[in-house]
Amino acid sequence: MQFTASTVSLTVGDVTRSQEFFTTHLGYVVRHAADGFVSLAHEDAVDVVLLARGTEVLPPEQREQRVGGLILAFTVASGLQEQEKRMREAGVRITMPLRQEPWGERLFQVTDPNGVIIQFVEWTAPEHG
Repeated sequence: MQFTASTVSLTVGDVTRSQEFFTTHLGYVVRHAADGFVSLAHEDAVDVVLLARGTEVLPPEQREQRVGGLILAFTVASGLQEQEKRMREAGVRITMPLRQEPWGERLFQVTDPNGVIIQFVEWTAPEHG
């Protein structure tokens, strides 16, 4: 099997609010849009599709599902602390402040207006003890 792209599809209550969050704070661009649907692309990350909850495009058992239990994680090469500061100053809801784990993971999380949890990770050398 040969993949040509990777996309995460998220069902949200307000497509426009998540679209604005992803384009304003994460650098995504709109590839396609229609009523209750937007396809977002990023040069360095997985594509994201946002679908309005209740849309008839989805099978009936999926139409009312909400984003839950999902963490959309992005690994960055550097500058994690500066990104957290930038987002905090822009009023983004930081739901897990920047922290360092003993196994070498530095991370923080934000939550978009529809409850999508987005985690940013930067790997460093593990602590030795």
